[in-house]
Amino acid sequence: QSVQTIEIDLSLKALVWQDAVGKTWLSYINPVWLARRHSLPVQTEAAVKALSAMLKAVTAAATAPQ
Repeated sequence: QSVQTIEIDLSLKALVWQDAVGKTWLSYINPVWLARRHSLPVQTEAAVKALSAMLKAVTAAATAPQ
């Protein structure tokens, strides 16, 4: 709410696809990048880093070979 311009980039989206050899890819815009792009205040840093770490973990789990 402190920087309303970030709404142009929200909600966060993900793109999942499989390449020709069957490898799964998952892409998204990193929340840390969004925070910098919109000059979010320092008070949001912990939440942004936590969200980024969660997305990284979900991506790793979703694309891990089974």
